Amino acid sequence: MLEADLLLRHARILTLDGAVAGDDRGEVSALTVLGDRVVAHEEVPARRVLDLDGAVVVPGFNDAHQHMAGFGLSLTEVDCRVSSLDELYEAVSAAAAQRPSDAWVIGSGYDDNKTGAHPTREGLDRAAGGRRTWITHTSGHMCVVSSAVLDDLGLSEHPVDVPGGLVVVDPTGRPTGLLQETAQSLLNPLVLPVPVDDLVTAVERAGRHYLREGITSVTEAGIGGGWIGKSPVELAAYQRAYADGRLPVRVELMIASDVLHRTGEDELRTGLDLGLRTGFGDDWLRIGSVKVFSDGSLIGHTAAMTADFADTPGQRGYLQAGADELRGTIIDAHRGGWRVATHAIGDAAIDLVLDAYAEAQATIPWTGPGPVPRHRIEHFGVARPDQVARCAELGVIPVPQGRFVNEIGDGMRRALGPERTGWAYRQRSLLAAGLVLPGSSDRPVVQGPPLLGIHDLVNQRTASGAPFNPDEALTGLEALRAYTVGSAYASGLEDRKGTLGLGKLADLTVLADSPADCEPSRIAEIEVLATMVGGEFGWQR
Repeated sequence: MLEADLLLRHARILTLDGAVAGDDRGEVSALTVLGDRVVAHEEVPARRVLDLDGAVVVPGFNDAHQHMAGFGLSLTEVDCRVSSLDELYEAVSAAAAQRPSDAWVIGSGYDDNKTGAHPTREGLDRAAGGRRTWITHTSGHMCVVSSAVLDDLGLSEHPVDVPGGLVVVDPTGRPTGLLQETAQSLLNPLVLPVPVDDLVTAVERAGRHYLREGITSVTEAGIGGGWIGKSPVELAAYQRAYADGRLPVRVELMIASDVLHRTGEDELRTGLDLGLRTGFGDDWLRIGSVKVFSDGSLIGHTAAMTADFADTPGQRGYLQAGADELRGTIIDAHRGGWRVATHAIGDAAIDLVLDAYAEAQATIPWTGPGPVPRHRIEHFGVARPDQVARCAELGVIPVPQGRFVNEIGDGMRRALGPERTGWAYRQRSLLAAGLVLPGSSDRPVVQGPPLLGIHDLVNQRTASGAPFNPDEALTGLEALRAYTVGSAYASGLEDRKGTLGLGKLADLTVLADSPADCEPSRIAEIEVLATMVGGEFGWQR
């Protein structure tokens, strides 16, 4: 008699597959696994039987936009998520005391909205004893470096012009140490490439962390080039991790648009060598979209807006390249069969991106995976009502981060003012327009546990306790679907994962309670008991 590999029983299993029980939950009490697939929603003879004693099982969480290698590296850096500059300098000083005088001090996570100001080169010089010091803003869109680093760059006394970025200066014209947007690339000769072995370790470190949070799949939002890439051969690190059994979760990789180049093939126009494009790979590691940066950060005031920031009159942010250049990059990527995922936070940037998608889809037949492109807008940060409607019309997938509401929501409210805060990081408006909503964190910009993300999607409260966008709040079930069904759809993989339907990948998370049913204020407190990827438990409490 044929036996399955595993039977889970006596559980509340939310398959999220309407075909199972005729509703959005698809709730059953048993689930059977053979190999890496779900094969039954009932008790079937199996070699191993696991009684879950009433625990809740949901499809594995899928973070549709995060930075895995960057997060793994950040776990060994100075934690600068503090509430004052004094605390930041103290953290830098403590780390410097443990390092040789010629070693770098590297930190990340500071937020000038919480510290009251950006650190300065002089402050870092004092704290680190003159060592080379590099502290990255929580947004990832700017950093501050010490005088020793500015000396290495030839920027100690005078700035340079950087298209799409800024070397910030004081009133005398002297660089302060703050590098915005593409100006961060000036550091590349000093700090890149990160060795492949170090990247493999960082990827594994991040993946083990993710399993404890119930994550089974992630999208890595930019590798290989630009200011976001860690190495021109970053894909090799993920391949090596996979080959060596050190890739704990499924990964989709966005390729930075900077590494696309002319292929000599008219049909593809721009792409990667051998014609590699969206969809290459397997269920564990695959190439996803091309990542394009159109603008910057909302809390950093570098997002491209159609009107001034409320707290800094005269400032509207800026694009990271000329409008024509950005449009050409997007259209050429579409022509080559790439899904395009464009970072656009300000409404001016969103206008540009939607125009480019509309032109590409109207004039160039789609040759990529699936019947339609499913281009994406990463963040979709400050979106007017007409832009929401246009996204739906074009079939574009917005990928906002509900987690931002709590950790950086107070800064976003100050930057936008009460009139425009209602446009920020929409959730319910997207569902009402008929759009699919993915769940994502943008980690390490903010903390990334999916249960925290679901909590914020439902509760819509900033760190200070202020309501953010109450009208955009989701139900627990809707937020759970975002982190499962929605994220799978955003990758074009809803036929393989996102629910626990028959034939789907056996990726699941075991919880102590249901985020779809518990008291909204308690969602973040739910314990993750176990995480399964492909029919194997990667982590158990």
